[in-house]
Amino acid sequence: IVCRTAELEAKEAEEQRLREEEKERKKQKQKEKIERQKSEGTYMTKAQKLKAKLAAERIEAMRAAGMIPTTTEVSSKVTAQGQSKLYKKGKGKRKEEQETKHEPDQTQETNLDKSESDEEEIQLQLQQVDSSIPKQQATEQTLEEESAQEDEWDADSFDSSDDKFAQLEAKLQQVHLKGEGAVHAPTEEEEEDLIAAEKKKEQERLRLLGIEREKRDKIEAEKRAAFLAQQEELQRQEMIVAQKKAEGKKRRLEQEKANLAARTRDDLRCPVVVIMGHVDTGKTKLLDKIRHTNVQEGEAGGITQQIGATFFEKKTLEQQTARLNKTENVDLTIPGMLVIDTPGHESFSNLRSRGSSLCDVAILVIDLMHGLEPQTIESLNMLRARGTPFVVALNKIDRCYAWATCPDSPIREALEKQSEGTVAEFRTRASQAKLELAQQGINSNIYWEMGDDDWESSDFIPLVPTSAVSGEGVQDILLLLCQIAQRKLWRQLMWCANLQATVLEVKAIDGLGMTVDVLLVNGYLHEGSRAIFCSLDGPIVTEIRGLLTPPPSREMRIKSEYIHHKKVKGAIGVKIIGNGLDKVMPGTTVMVVGADDEVEDIKAEVMSDLSDLQSKLSTDKKGVMVQASTLGALEALLQFLRVETKPPIPVSAIGIGTIHKKDVTKISIMNEKGCPEYATILAFDVPIERDAREHAAEMGVRIFTADIIYHLFDSFTRFMEDLAERRRNEAAAVAVFPCIIKILPQHIFNQKDPIIVGVEVLEGILKLGTPLCVPSLGGLHVGKVTSIESNGKEQETARKGTSVAVKIVNEQNPTITYGRQFDSTNALYSTLTRQSIDALKENFKDKLDTEDWRLVVKLKKVFNII
Repeated sequence: IVCRTAELEAKEAEEQRLREEEKERKKQKQKEKIERQKSEGTYMTKAQKLKAKLAAERIEAMRAAGMIPTTTEVSSKVTAQGQSKLYKKGKGKRKEEQETKHEPDQTQETNLDKSESDEEEIQLQLQQVDSSIPKQQATEQTLEEESAQEDEWDADSFDSSDDKFAQLEAKLQQVHLKGEGAVHAPTEEEEEDLIAAEKKKEQERLRLLGIEREKRDKIEAEKRAAFLAQQEELQRQEMIVAQKKAEGKKRRLEQEKANLAARTRDDLRCPVVVIMGHVDTGKTKLLDKIRHTNVQEGEAGGITQQIGATFFEKKTLEQQTARLNKTENVDLTIPGMLVIDTPGHESFSNLRSRGSSLCDVAILVIDLMHGLEPQTIESLNMLRARGTPFVVALNKIDRCYAWATCPDSPIREALEKQSEGTVAEFRTRASQAKLELAQQGINSNIYWEMGDDDWESSDFIPLVPTSAVSGEGVQDILLLLCQIAQRKLWRQLMWCANLQATVLEVKAIDGLGMTVDVLLVNGYLHEGSRAIFCSLDGPIVTEIRGLLTPPPSREMRIKSEYIHHKKVKGAIGVKIIGNGLDKVMPGTTVMVVGADDEVEDIKAEVMSDLSDLQSKLSTDKKGVMVQASTLGALEALLQFLRVETKPPIPVSAIGIGTIHKKDVTKISIMNEKGCPEYATILAFDVPIERDAREHAAEMGVRIFTADIIYHLFDSFTRFMEDLAERRRNEAAAVAVFPCIIKILPQHIFNQKDPIIVGVEVLEGILKLGTPLCVPSLGGLHVGKVTSIESNGKEQETARKGTSVAVKIVNEQNPTITYGRQFDSTNALYSTLTRQSIDALKENFKDKLDTEDWRLVVKLKKVFNII
């Protein structure tokens, strides 16, 4: 800005200097001209020039009025009248002229305001003079004829004429003198004074302008300096914050590294187990069987219902697997087991813990009677993508024919008590399950038939037959999970002081307000600590006002039964009480600000999961709305809709949690955009408010709900197919399929109204209702195809290379006849228009292949369609 101001000032100074030089040059040139005219004697001031101009005009006016006679006129008068008469007349006239010479001196002092009236009088006098000129000429002729009669000459008439000329001259002189007085030309000195005054005035203006600009520049400089100082301060503060953030991150990473190094195999945490599988395979019953086994036996202390998870202590595991462990001799070293209570696929795929999967090991439940089903395959793909070890539970073994129930017994003992037919059926169904798994790329075997090589190979999956109803095989599942955890997962199960916690659910509790169910895997949570949660609006910083767990052997019930803790250690499920938790996103990470931590660093770390998902959560301008229960569920659903779905389903809006009225209003705008099919909400495992349902019915918004992604996709796909079919039916009258056909001359059945002929389809698709024309005959309209037959059977279409009989009807011109207006030498083309092509693109795009679209392009040139 300073450089720009200096440039402008320099430019102005240069322009001022050039103007001054130009003035001086003109002034010098004028002086030289005046000196030259003075030396030549031709110099005249402006006043003198004005006087000369007025005098010339005066003489010219007098001459034009006849007041000044020419030389010839004067000489003729002298000859005719004699010297004496002319002398007398001239003497009298000179006397009058001398008197009139004094009149201008008197008239110079008259008021300039009377000049206009005087000019009018002069005009009248001039008119009178003009009228007297003929009389004067007649008088001169009379003088020549009556030269002897001097005494009778009309002297009075001549004298009156002279008086008029004298008065006219006086008035004219008065007007000229008035004009000279009114236009007073300045002298040379006055002109120089005026130039000097003008120059002084300009200098004063420039001085004031400079002062004003200086003040303005000063104010701008002060503002600029203040702005720069503010920016520098902001940058300094940002640098300080960034430096503190970097230092805090460095300290945090060093502490985490030290904590990881301090882990030991002697201090293992509980493995987190999740149950997955297709609906109705017995997941819930199996989990209930595991959860209530020891409660029914009176060992209430062994099972504790935690927040969102079921916790098994080590003692409980030993008791439940004691019968089986007599033969297996497994030494349990894990402190217990934590089984997540939420749906398996959601817990595994949709819950994240700082970039890693939440669960350590999974149970994949397969219905022995039905084998692999859609959601089972989905769960299987999730497990393989994460690389998570899992066990397959072949559930519903009690459905085998003539199964003898052995409650809560190991599966091998139960099989020994079955008949050969029952065992044979089990073997057959187990082999079928193994085959279906092999088709998915999974190697598997019955777990007790696996050798050491199979156990060491990470790609072999153990199969455990179970019954969720009678409990057979439950001991086998628990012991097998313990073995996998101790054999393969002990490194990741070593307890670490680094906090690892994930939000499972956000819910309101009477008397407690909004609470967050958190699964604490590693580290500690303390009451009073500052916790940071993730939300779509940014990080939420709040103080932990309470840590709650239900009492042992109790389900989650009313608030009075919760137990308050000052500190909890992972792995455990805990309910956190705090302020401003209503917008916390399920499936995101929870972190705590420690004594040496920087808040900004922890905020960035908490929001890192959401930042990584920004590209996946991006939306389109037109599309459906997707609402899911957790961030991970939303991610999985978007991935399915955009990648796995063919064609992809566009998404214009996303949300997490309950569907409200405002969500319906938001997506209803698709009706206004001309995309009513996208005025749809795909709700995955979320509740819908009653007001939202009613508002959706009013706004024309459809809501599809499902707990399984496949079901949600199937519902929307059926809706889109029905909508597309309705649109095709509506556009059928406008859309024209491209085709070129050739008439077969040996198959002419009727030549006129209707025309029935045999044809061969050379290119494209011949369809009922197709209008036909002959472009080679100026676009002659032949008619519309009303019937297509092949081998005596009617059909809707005929493809390239087929020969069919067609009936052509021309309602506009029924007299058109084959053989007269056209014949077999003329190929028939389907009549395309811009509207018909647009209808094809919008509604029948999938009905035409690449070759058909090439024909459309060809016909566009034939019919000159832009």
